[in-house]
Amino acid sequence: MAVKIITTKKGGPVQGGEKKAYTVDAQGKALGRVATEVASIVLGKASAQYVQNEVLPVTVNVVNASKMKLHEKRVAQKDFTHYTGSPGGLRHTSMQKMIDTKGITEVLRKAIDGMIPRNKLRKERMKRVTIND
Repeated sequence: MAVKIITTKKGGPVQGGEKKAYTVDAQGKALGRVATEVASIVLGKASAQYVQNEVLPVTVNVVNASKMKLHEKRVAQKDFTHYTGSPGGLRHTSMQKMIDTKGITEVLRKAIDGMIPRNKLRKERMKRVTIND
């Protein structure tokens, strides 16, 4: 695991402990491997102060996202679906089109977002993830 931990002495917004900043290097790693590593850190599974119903004071910075390893077959076949709520409103977007329009960072963000539980803490946890190319 190539995770770099930087600790600061400021109190966290939810718990009074130290605020930790993690840096994950995505160069040469597969998309799913990076996403699971980041999701685990954001959920607090890497911390001894893990509490299921609170957001821990951690931030995760992903660097070299554009140098991730993506298989051509996966990029060609993967579809992202979105339902608008209206009849006939099922929308499909291919991974290649998403990479072309929004970049590889959006694909990684969707992968991490899909690994975080769907509850009120999800939005706050995703705010703590920054992805850099």
